[in-house]
Amino acid sequence: MTHFTGDPIGAAILEYAEKKKPADIIVSSDICDDDIIPLEVLFRTFDEMPQIEQLALDRCKGSVLDVGAGSGTHSLELSDRGHEVLSIDISKGAVDYMKRNGLNAREINFFDLNGQRFDTILLLMNGIGIAGTLSNLENTLTHAKSLLNEGGKILCDSSDIKYLYEDEDGSLWVDLNTEYYGNFKFQMSYKKEKGPWFDWLYVDFDNLFEAATNVGFKAKRLHEEEDHYLAELSL
Repeated sequence: MTHFTGDPIGAAILEYAEKKKPADIIVSSDICDDDIIPLEVLFRTFDEMPQIEQLALDRCKGSVLDVGAGSGTHSLELSDRGHEVLSIDISKGAVDYMKRNGLNAREINFFDLNGQRFDTILLLMNGIGIAGTLSNLENTLTHAKSLLNEGGKILCDSSDIKYLYEDEDGSLWVDLNTEYYGNFKFQMSYKKEKGPWFDWLYVDFDNLFEAATNVGFKAKRLHEEEDHYLAELSL
């Protein structure tokens, strides 16, 4: 098995693909308790995906940029449907695995991608979180817009994580020193492999709508399940 130091996602994907023994990716946060990503989640078939992801894939049109593609489970489904797909990720191991499966995959940061145009940009599993902070959301959407063909669109899901700050009586407590309650810092680890800390955004739909409108998108909420929603931003 090829091994990439400092790449917990890649290490997890490659090991699971080889041994089929599920282990968990640990997600540490500066705000709340550790969470886990069960590895099987990254290898789902279309029928095993939650409704929000199924709906997003059904709404894709034309050429697709799959951002933070991971093991490529969404890219594979779209390729099977005849879409031209570019799958990008910053994980060497993930990109290595996707290439083995015949996907057009590149190891590149979304913000470094230039000079190409797509009909759909797919940001699933809270992929819009790459904005890092609410103050960087408009910049992120502006860059996405530069990668879209005329009439193109973004499909993204996120969550309003306000519930993390709610007291039993429904009142909110928020650190007034923070810009926005959805700004997080995370670190991922898999067994002995640890990645760097990084900024990640969970954005409520109202703030996403405002940022999208400011950049020139029409924003529509396609589906909602409790605090989790799917949005379509179209030009």
